Parts: sequence; structure tokens; C-alpha cells
Amino acid sequence: MKFDSILQEINGFGPFQIFILILLYTPLIVLPCNFFLIIFITAEPPHHCDISTLDYGELWENLTQDQKLIISIPRQEDGSFISCEMFAEPQFQLLSNSSDSANIPTVQCMSGWVYDNSTFTSTLATELNLDCDRKSLTKTIGTIFFFGVTLGSVSFGYLCDKYGRKNFLLVSYTMAFVSGFSSAFANSYILFAVLRFLTGVGLSGISLTAAVLNIEWVDTVHRSLIGVMGSLSWSVGNMLMAGFAFLVTDWRSLILTVTAPLGFAVLTWWWLPESARWLLANGKVERAQFYLDKCASFNKRPKLSNKMKLEALSSVEIQEKQDKNYTYLDLFKTPKLRLLSLKSAVVWFGVALTYYGISLNISGFGLNMYLTHFIFAAIEVPAKLMVFFFINTIGRRKFQAGTLLLTGTCLVINIFLPESLWNLRSAVAVIGKGLSEASFTTVIFYTTELFPTVIRQNGMGYVSFISRLGISVAPLILLLEDVWIFLPQVIIGCMAITSGLVALMLPETRNMRLPEIIDDIEKPRNRDISSHAAGSSADVQESKKSTTETEEERDQ
Repeated sequence: MKFDSILQEINGFGPFQIFILILLYTPLIVLPCNFFLIIFITAEPPHHCDISTLDYGELWENLTQDQKLIISIPRQEDGSFISCEMFAEPQFQLLSNSSDSANIPTVQCMSGWVYDNSTFTSTLATELNLDCDRKSLTKTIGTIFFFGVTLGSVSFGYLCDKYGRKNFLLVSYTMAFVSGFSSAFANSYILFAVLRFLTGVGLSGISLTAAVLNIEWVDTVHRSLIGVMGSLSWSVGNMLMAGFAFLVTDWRSLILTVTAPLGFAVLTWWWLPESARWLLANGKVERAQFYLDKCASFNKRPKLSNKMKLEALSSVEIQEKQDKNYTYLDLFKTPKLRLLSLKSAVVWFGVALTYYGISLNISGFGLNMYLTHFIFAAIEVPAKLMVFFFINTIGRRKFQAGTLLLTGTCLVINIFLPESLWNLRSAVAVIGKGLSEASFTTVIFYTTELFPTVIRQNGMGYVSFISRLGISVAPLILLLEDVWIFLPQVIIGCMAITSGLVALMLPETRNMRLPEIIDDIEKPRNRDISSHAAGSSADVQESKKSTTETEEERDQ
């Protein structure tokens, strides 16, 4: 007897499960808002040196503001003023020939900057003067946040397994809400960085714990549906982020806007049940029966009458938990599994770096940043639906490799397209973003079928950690645009192509039985089930079970 048989008696996908889904997935919409918040709050609007405090005598006083700018600040080739430099002395001769400014000595801005506030009322960069020689600090905030996400995934994964899903979901909600809200009032860079780090920790806990709690209350048949809906909630939140950023142009107000829904999550937490699976696996039979009876009542099914069933199942779960004491080290103890783990790490690193590198670089294509972000988010919806068709027709390996190779190709093509062809650049960028999303969705499905059952969660935890390293590196790579404007696209594109080539070396899993033990990897037998419909159906369901448990792994 398994827990699913008990869940089937009380309806594994009824009003009770839909109620839980609504309570858990509504807060998940704020995750992409916070993950991509850094794009808008650290935006650096056009600016030039502040010359209001300069005084060069009566002749200076008689000049208009435009004339003062001409003789004080050098221009770029497109005619706009250089952001971080000014002439060491006023160049009055430029009033008659403003183009003759070559070889004139310049100095760094002496009295701060004047910003163009037509797009943003204020940003972190304008308020803390994070530009010119301090420009790297804005991108570093993103890396600090994603390091918090990495720590949260490792910490909460262990804690919610040991102490329960519901309790640490409240800890996650509270940490993300308090830290996120407080960061809107930070008055120093260090304090803001610390608070965003803690916000990342909390948000990672929400993503991980909410996904697990939701899936553990749903029957096997509907787990893939739950996984898809969770993934689509990310896309919905991502699209909403473009609207929030367009309407709220002050960085502090924008942080409050995307953090406020977590207050609702804290209030609704009291209505959530603990995972009955976790309770039984930890010998808490009385509490498990309480929630199972609650589920039965909500779904208009008779309550479980035989308590001995639950006690017997609890004993089996506890024994299995003790017998299967695998760790991350088991991923590297045997040669073929070690090679599989290394290849998977390269693919996950490339997938994560590519997805976030494109998503965070919405201004790198020379288009409207709000519209670009919305389109990039909207293209994810058909991309996710496309995945479910192609992985079952051409196979996991070919589709995984193909999406990565084509994503890298799109990035390389955009390097050579002139900005005057903005329509074509937009189309190529959107296609590349959609393909990067398809590769991310595919790698979650694919990887759960690569690792054997006994260490599947360890394997997913390992590649998830690697992916977060890729996410953390992405903002730093974007800083390299100061060296050469296209260098970030070159690096991200090359990484996408490299990981695509590595994906071609992974085994195909379509119509193959899932590996159960490590020997299934080290001494593979014929696992092709294409001619056995019944077996195929069973394995597909098992694959979906493992897949949906990790569908939210990326939200960090």
C-alpha cells in the first residue's frame, strides 16, 4: 500500500487541492517580479556632469544653459553628452565650432551628475550615484541576491524535509516579506545588499517549499498539470513585472509594490495544511489523519475509517527512509554516473546562464525595456506548451541540444545586425528568449529521467545548485559590456552552444524505463519500452511524478 492509494479514496484532485493550489501559487507570482526587479531599480538613465556649481566669471554668467553644456562637457559620436567626464577648463571656442573637441583634456565629474528623469523618477543608481567608476555595484546587487537564493535552496531543502513543509513556508514568507519591505527603506548600499540577500533566501524557500507541499497533496495523474500551472504562474508574474515597472517609476515604491502580496501570503498561511505524506514519513499519524479527514470532508468523500492503514504505511515510510540513506557523494562514486553528473552540470549551468543572461539584458537589444520585458515574458507561454509536444516526438536529447544551439545562434546573429534593423533584431531576440525558456523547461523534465530513483532528488538538488551558480554569474558577465558592448552576448552565446553540444552526449530517455538503482546506469540493460504500451504508461506517470517535484527549482 502507498500513500497514493489513500489519497485516491478521498479524491486526489478535488476542491481541497484546488484551494491549496490557489493559496500557494498566488504568492509565487511575485517570484519573477523580485528576480527581475534588479533590471528596473538599478537602471542607469542618461546623465552628464553637474555644472551648476561652476563659476568662470561674467562671460560664463551670460551664457545659456545649453551653451554652458557645450563648452563644459564633451560629446559622443551620436551627439549626446559623455556621462562621466567634463573638460578640465571651459572651452569657449566650441561655441563657434562645437565639433572641434578632439584632444581636449578632460577630468572626472567634480560635482555629481544630472540625470534624465523622463523614464525613471529615481533608481538605486541615481540615488546612491552608482555610475561611472561605481557602475559595477549595481550588477553586483543582482549577484548578491542570487547568492541568497542559492543559500536558501540548500537550507530550506534540508529544513523542510527535517521539520516540516508548513512551518518553514511561514519562515520563508516572513523572511521574504520583512527583508523585501525593509530594503525599500535602506539608505546605504551595504544595508540594501544585505537585505536583498536575505530576501533571496526567503524567496527561494517559498519556491521550494510551496512546490513540494502542493505536489504532495495531488494524485499522480494530475501532477504534470500542477507542474505546468506552476511554471505558467512564473510567466504571468514576469509579464506583470513589466506593467508594474512602467507604472511605478520610483525604485522604493516599486520594491514595495512587488513585495506587498507576500503580506497576503502570511495571512493565508493559517489555512494551509501540513503535508500528510511528510507527517506519515515522520511517524505523526494523528496529525496526518486530521488533515486527511479534512481533505475528505472538503472533497465530499467519506473519512478514512481504518487508522491501522495509516500506522502501517507510516512504518513502511519510516523504514524506507532509513534504508535509503544516499548522499550527494553517491553521484560521483561510480564512473558512468560521475560522467553523467558532470555533463548534466555543464548543461544546467549553460541553460541557467543563457536564460538569465538574456532576461537581465533587456536593454542590450536597443529596444524599449518595458515592451521587451513583456514580450520576453509572453513568449515563454507558447515555449512551455511547445516543449510538451516536441520532447515526445523528436526526443529529449535532440530537443534539449537543439534549443540551446539555436539560442546561441540567435545571440550571435544579433551581434552582426545593425541597430537600424530594429524589427529584425527584435524578432531574433524574442525567438532566442523563447528558445532559452524551452531549454529550461526541457532540462527539468530531462534530468529527472537521467538519474536513478534512489538518488534522483540528490541529483536534482546538485544540478539546481549548479544552475544557481550560473544565475549568480549572469549579472557579472553583463558588466563586460564596458570592455566591448557585445562581449556579454558573445560569452552567453558561446556558453549556450557549448552546453548544447554537451547535451548531445547525454543518453536519450524517450520511451525508456526510468533507472531505479545505480547499477541501471553503470550496467545498462535494454530499457526500451516503446513496444509495451502498458509499461510505457506507467513509466510516463512516474516520470511526471519526479518532474513536477522539481518544476519550481528554477525560481531561484
